[in-house]
Amino acid sequence: MSLLRKVMSGFVLFVSLFIGSLCAAEPEYSTLNLRPGVTENSQRVFDLHMEVVWIMLAVAGLVFAAILFAVIRFRKSNHPTPAKFSHSTTLEIIWTVIPILILAYLAKPAIGLLLDMEDTTKADMSVKVTGKQWYWEYEYLDSSVKFASRLSTPVEVYDNRNNEPVEKGENYLLEVDNELVLPVGKKIRFLLTSSDVIHSWWMPDFAVKMDAIPGFVNETWTRIDKPGVYRGVCAELCGALHGFMPIVVRALPQAEYDQWVETKLAEKAEAERLAAEAAAKNWSMEDLMAKGKEVYDAKCAMCHQKGGEGLGAFPALKGSKIAIESDKIDEHINIIVLGKNMMPKFGEELTDAEIAAVVTYERNAWGNDTKDVVQPARVTELKAGN
Repeated sequence: MSLLRKVMSGFVLFVSLFIGSLCAAEPEYSTLNLRPGVTENSQRVFDLHMEVVWIMLAVAGLVFAAILFAVIRFRKSNHPTPAKFSHSTTLEIIWTVIPILILAYLAKPAIGLLLDMEDTTKADMSVKVTGKQWYWEYEYLDSSVKFASRLSTPVEVYDNRNNEPVEKGENYLLEVDNELVLPVGKKIRFLLTSSDVIHSWWMPDFAVKMDAIPGFVNETWTRIDKPGVYRGVCAELCGALHGFMPIVVRALPQAEYDQWVETKLAEKAEAERLAAEAAAKNWSMEDLMAKGKEVYDAKCAMCHQKGGEGLGAFPALKGSKIAIESDKIDEHINIIVLGKNMMPKFGEELTDAEIAAVVTYERNAWGNDTKDVVQPARVTELKAGN
């Protein structure tokens, strides 16, 4: 009876899995399964997955039924004298050939799908995706649009330092300051690389997951069928703040996408004009500190922490030599412009005025109190020398 109970327990488990698969087969009402997504490839992945699940359940059902039949039909009370044979060549051939046929049956759609997913030719547009610790940089190679995309969830929400309950929204840790905007119905090629460590750009609704590796460029593609907002994450453990690299894609109809590109280009031209004006004037200490705090909280606080105390490989700025010794001002600026170790280069992302402001802030915040004031002209001069 002990063996029978074990078999029955396994059979109950099989039935539970079967019922769970039935529920998961309706993805709109279930979170237990893959999602069909919003691309042709993601739907093909889902369909192939479900076909494999049903085959698996059928095989499992036959195996459990055979075991249950053998336990009941050939139990000791019915057959006190055991049989003398050791195996059946016919059965062994059958249960070897059947799996081969199943695998052969699944090979054709699987190989075809993999080949299609790797075919990046005849793309309508290309987007370069660069993984950085810990954010994404997007560059539209068919236009001059380029921007960084960072987690926008406020540090006060995810940092529970004060041990006070904070309301977290529906998309907690899946919000960004700049969404990747793409057109619907176009074949979009992604070129993925990294500036520091290995990251992985994963968008479940597109059935796209590709590693971003330093020194290499990987390719993948998608064609989005439905407008909407889709969310993904970095799927490669890339460091202490790996969980703070969300991906948000907004898919728009072509006309709306074209309008977005025009708006972005206009914003870029206006930003360049304002940056030139800001770099040409002398700023007061008060204005530099206010602007510097804004830049620091948005770009630096995640790694160096809001109070400048540092985090792991990212050194503390509070009381550090680089931030308090007057003869290290130029070195301080150059580290922000050129990056160092895991710290990315901010020279292209921040304006000269923003760099001057954040250096001034770091040299006078948290008790550093050096009274040093850095003007944008000094940053411009150092950039020219670099």
